[in-house]
Parts: sequence; structure tokens; C-alpha cells
Amino acid sequence: MVASIVVNGQVTTSIDSNYVFSGYTERLDQYRKMPTLKGAIIFLGNSLTDAGKWNDIAPELPILNRGISGDISYGVLARLDEVLRHQPQKLFLMIGVNDLKRGVPTSSIIQNYERIVRRVQKESPKTKIYLNSILPILPEKLIESFKAVNNPDIAILNDGLKQLASSHKNIQFVNLHQVVADNKGNLRAEITPDGIHLEVAAYVSVVNYLREIKAL
Repeated sequence: MVASIVVNGQVTTSIDSNYVFSGYTERLDQYRKMPTLKGAIIFLGNSLTDAGKWNDIAPELPILNRGISGDISYGVLARLDEVLRHQPQKLFLMIGVNDLKRGVPTSSIIQNYERIVRRVQKESPKTKIYLNSILPILPEKLIESFKAVNNPDIAILNDGLKQLASSHKNIQFVNLHQVVADNKGNLRAEITPDGIHLEVAAYVSVVNYLREIKAL
């Protein structure tokens, strides 16, 4: 699937918006077979969400992990029905690094966030939406397949998410850089195996921070 950006009637950029692959369809099929949990707390995103042991860290909370490794913002849009059937009390969203990996413009990613927000607010109006900041990378440790991802683009995305949160009710931007970034703004070396993903133990700090700010 290829999406296009049109400016003044002219196609300026073609975007690889294909979100369908075996891991996506298999995982989504599994999610659809799970029982509905009304009022769940849902973490939604890609591998950075999928790897989180949310239920182990906060077993007292009705958490559903809806991360799919390799997912992009277009994929999240396409599977919102499965998320919204739970009418979640809280939705923590973090998506975008795989979009950047394949060259999707930051403006298109933000547009997809806006579409996600509009649909959640329309179909599950009581849901509190938390836009988790896109995590920084550690350039010197970054694996080859993610070399297209850089912190300046991530900063642009996060600025857009801040603006999106400030322009809508019931949305909060969560700056996770306070937990995972070093004094240079990079992902801390000791918590990442490959410059982009987190060690499992780092999720404990993330959950503790969410508790500190009263998000959880």
C-alpha cells in the first residue's frame, strides 16, 4: 500500500503505508479472540509497547498490552476497532519509530495521530488519552535497520504531540525522556540493547514515572 501527499493538486511524495505483514495479522487475530475488558487500561503501539511486562509490573491494574512489533501509525489506525471495543478508561499511545524507519514524513505521522485521537474521542468519549513521547535513540549503538531514525525527527514528532494534546480535552502528553534520556538527550546506554529498544527492567522505571504523575 502506498499513500501520497498532495500539495496544490500535485503529488509530491509517495509514502509506504503498508502495515500488513504476518506478525501483524497473527497478533491482531489473537487480540480479537480475547474477551472484552470494559474499562481497561490499554498500552497501544509497536515493539516498544509489546515488550513491556505491564501486567507483571502493575498486576493490580486492568492492563491490556496492545503492542505489535513492527507496527506503524497506519496499522494502529486500522486496528482501533479492537482497542475501542473495550471502551478503555485510559489509553497510552506510542507509535512512530517504524514510520520514521521507512521514511514517512513527521507531518504524516502527526496527521495519523490526529485521526486516531478523533476516532477514540468519537467512539469512546470517556477514554483518557495519554500520548507518550517517542523515545530518543542512542546513535552510536543503533542497529543498522534503524539508521534512518534520528533524534531531530523524534523531537519534531514530540513537539507535534505536545501541540495535539494541548488542543484537545482529555488528552495528556507524557514526556518519558525524563525517565529514559541521558544529559545529551539520547537514550541511556545502560537501558538499551540496540540503541532503540528498552531492556525489560527499564519498564519498571516507566511505570513508576506514570504513577508519579498520576497517569496510572
